[in-house]
Amino acid sequence: MFWVLLLLLAWVAAGTSCTRLCLAAVRAAAVDANAARGHALTLYEAAFLSGGPKRVADLTLVAMARQRRLLLAHTGWATVVDPNGRDEMERSVLGAIGPEGQSRIAPVRRTTAAADPVRSLADRLVTAGLAVPDGARTTVAGAVRQVQAASAAVAALGAVALLMPAEAAEEHVPVVVWFALPLLLTLSCLVIARVEVHPYTRWASPAGQRLLGALPRHADEAGDDRTYLTSVAVRGIRAIGEPELRAAFTHRERG
Repeated sequence: MFWVLLLLLAWVAAGTSCTRLCLAAVRAAAVDANAARGHALTLYEAAFLSGGPKRVADLTLVAMARQRRLLLAHTGWATVVDPNGRDEMERSVLGAIGPEGQSRIAPVRRTTAAADPVRSLADRLVTAGLAVPDGARTTVAGAVRQVQAASAAVAALGAVALLMPAEAAEEHVPVVVWFALPLLLTLSCLVIARVEVHPYTRWASPAGQRLLGALPRHADEAGDDRTYLTSVAVRGIRAIGEPELRAAFTHRERG
């Protein structure tokens, strides 16, 4: 009855992986339940939740260019017109450009995205429950992968048990039934996780996604420029309407 040992291994794999997935889902749900309510997203926050640190840098560059305080050439260069930043993000961009007042857009974008203001913004959003902490995101994803691996392991162990020459033919049916139970457990866990576990994006938690979904309505009430920048924050550079400004970022992408 060596197949009983294989069955025990199958139950251990299935039970351990499903327990880990349940605990990860509970922790993730607790983060969402404690998320801030009534929080009004700033443009920088919307940009981070939609596209991360680099989207914040893109939004800052576009906003400064629209206000004629920064010139973004179609060749992929940024030139400072007004050296006075109005907030910490703009000052970060100006610092990335350097004292000469001119730099290529790509290094400015990278430096701004990695600067302290963007990291502080990310920390605030995670604390508010609007952004996904790296640990929570990787824990849920890792737990799902572990359950998937356990399903494959249970199926493999069951196949080995059936193919063992020492087993009598009349025992094949009960062996299949016993191994079907842990396999059913893992597959059920995966189905429930797909339905119940929140579909986290790369940056925004479910609470953050709900606030992002409400942005168009609030943006329309704030004026055209706010609407335009909100679109850039949420959709990225593909929302840029001006051909020359879009060409500057297109050149950056090719580079």
